[in-house]
Amino acid sequence: MDRAQAHEEEMRSDALATFERRAHGHPPRVSAEFCSVCDEPIPTVRRVTLPGVQTCVDCQHDIEKKHVFDWGMAE
Repeated sequence: MDRAQAHEEEMRSDALATFERRAHGHPPRVSAEFCSVCDEPIPTVRRVTLPGVQTCVDCQHDIEKKHVFDWGMAE
């Protein structure tokens, strides 16, 4: 439960930071051209849609899936 609450707080902080950057006109982080995990190219559509993205879809899915297992919410 504590990990879930900590993760929720982290997500809230990230969302507030994103809001602050947008509200004050700070440019978003630059998207990576290659995944920081597997070094495969990140499609242009993903990079444009998600400014600051650093991972490909498959690696991001694995990262998110791992966090679910860490919380003990999945088999």
